[in-house]
Amino acid sequence: MQISLLNDILIIFGLSVLILFACNRLRVPAVVGFLFTGILVGPYGLGLIQALHEVEILAEIGVVLLLFTIGIEFSFQKMLQIKRPVLVGGSLQVGLTCLAAFLLARRLGQPTGQAVFLGFLFSLSSTAIVLRLIQERAEVDSPHGSTTLGILIFQDVAIVPMILVTPLLAGTAGGSGGAALLLVAKGLGIVALVIVSTKWVVPRVLYQVARTGSQELFLLSVIAICLSVALLTAAAGLSLALGAFLAGLIISESEYSHRALGNILPFRDAFTTFFFVSIGMLLDVGFLLREPAAVTLLALGILVLKSAIAGLAAVLLGLPLRTAVLVGLALGQVGEFSFILSRTGVEHGLVTGDLYQLFLAGAVLTMAATPFVIALAPRVADAVVRLPLPRRLKAGMDPAPADGDETRRDHLVIIGFGVSGRNVARAAAVAGIPYAVIEMNPDTVRSEQARGEPIRYGDATQETVLEHANVPEARVVVVAINDPTATRRVTEAVRRLNPKAHLIVRTQYLQEMGHLYDLGADEVIPQEFETSVEIFTRVLTKYLVPRDEIERLVTAVRADGYEMLRSLSGLPPSVADLKLQLPHIDIVTLKVAEGSALAGASLAQAELRKTHGVTVLAVRRGTQIEVNPPADMELRHGDILFVLGPPERIADVVELCRGATERQGEG
Repeated sequence: MQISLLNDILIIFGLSVLILFACNRLRVPAVVGFLFTGILVGPYGLGLIQALHEVEILAEIGVVLLLFTIGIEFSFQKMLQIKRPVLVGGSLQVGLTCLAAFLLARRLGQPTGQAVFLGFLFSLSSTAIVLRLIQERAEVDSPHGSTTLGILIFQDVAIVPMILVTPLLAGTAGGSGGAALLLVAKGLGIVALVIVSTKWVVPRVLYQVARTGSQELFLLSVIAICLSVALLTAAAGLSLALGAFLAGLIISESEYSHRALGNILPFRDAFTTFFFVSIGMLLDVGFLLREPAAVTLLALGILVLKSAIAGLAAVLLGLPLRTAVLVGLALGQVGEFSFILSRTGVEHGLVTGDLYQLFLAGAVLTMAATPFVIALAPRVADAVVRLPLPRRLKAGMDPAPADGDETRRDHLVIIGFGVSGRNVARAAAVAGIPYAVIEMNPDTVRSEQARGEPIRYGDATQETVLEHANVPEARVVVVAINDPTATRRVTEAVRRLNPKAHLIVRTQYLQEMGHLYDLGADEVIPQEFETSVEIFTRVLTKYLVPRDEIERLVTAVRADGYEMLRSLSGLPPSVADLKLQLPHIDIVTLKVAEGSALAGASLAQAELRKTHGVTVLAVRRGTQIEVNPPADMELRHGDILFVLGPPERIADVVELCRGATERQGEG
């Protein structure tokens, strides 16, 4: 039997490698590959697996480890950061989906317990698939990405009470109220034990273990805690999965959670392979071939109904229609936790026979379709927004937009109030530049409006929102949002509304630069490039390279680097863009500080062109600007010089403009 099990493990892993390699090339999620592997090796496929019971035991360990890591990763602090999508959006999505599935199941003649259980199954979406896809698309921090993540977090936690309630649903026909109360009492007792362990027992145990410095001892201790709590809950009549989640929750509140998670992840990934393969082994290919219409109809029904309900939950959160559509389409599939829950339902007789096969087939199809649905989601969202729907629905219902921006002229508009947007706004406030902010996170808008920030709520892909911020009269527009598709739409809309505005766009990836320049951006700041500049700046600082040399190098690298990136994008030079025509020349503004070597000297005496190879194009003094200033113009501290020249030569002039106090402070 031992050799037979080893042969089966080798078959599962070997075939999984081949199938996952093909899935990677086809951009199909790994979970679907594991399910397909199970279909091939299972009794309804090629029948390659003999030790079916042993594989099921390994799958059970995979479920335990999966719930354990979910518990470790669960963070109350993170949940509070996106509490509205988690608590409100998640409860709306799960509750409405359960209700819709329950009503449909009852209409089709299912008993009450089974109908409620089917609602549980279909309410859960795939965290593994959706989170990976939105991470690949760099949309985790976008409005629809954060909302989707919040709802998925709620679903991951909701699986725990669902598992707890499942035995009660199975006993609706013949169970006693006393048995239900006893089960609840056991659950409360375990929760109390968890609280005590979290505060007093586990942190002290792990502290003593960590002091030994033994990696093996720490790993074994973490596994022992996981299995102990899981077996305790099983002995109390609850499930192993519930105990594993609670064990993870105990460790998550300690300072050793990250180390524990890192140690467990390889084991989780290996054993969850058996779980998904075992689910695939249960799928009867013959049933799928006999009932293709029913399976296809169920899969389409799940995708449409779940997408509509999740989108409705996002609308009720106050999000714009386009964001709501993206959220809905991302959550349309059945998730991996539904398979865990279905196993519990099979054990208690809630789903059996053809109904179970229909669920498995429909769920696998929805998961396989998810990458393609998410890829098409932006186009679908754009098409929905074009429909003749109420303007309030398209723009979002909460909170109401601020007033007063329509009268502004020659101002700065900041789209997105993340880290980049906040820094731009802070700099504008210090410099006395009038600005307006557009943001799609309702909580951010409410809190910032209370602080007096000129911020309004809205979807900047809609021209009406841009018009309310008076983008047509803005001098500069900064786009600093995390959704690549929305960034393109905003760039195009801003350029259409205001051809004269200087449009600066931040993007995460270099490959986006060409598209954004084609859409009319004047400057595109790639986050990857700026991060590399910051890294080598800090490296040079640690090696005690003088600051003026670092600044000169950064200036030169930025000039050459951005020109290089522009050439990679294939953007033809514009006559209106002097920077493109003269790639090694910069135009910068420098302030003459008090105590500067230039203060009190005329331009002729300063000899900036002769000595440093730069030209002063203009001088701003107060509100007056002297263009092409005369040679005898005397410079004063506080003057702003508009200087043209090579980046490395301008760096020398920077030193002349700085005051003696500044130089002494750095020395």
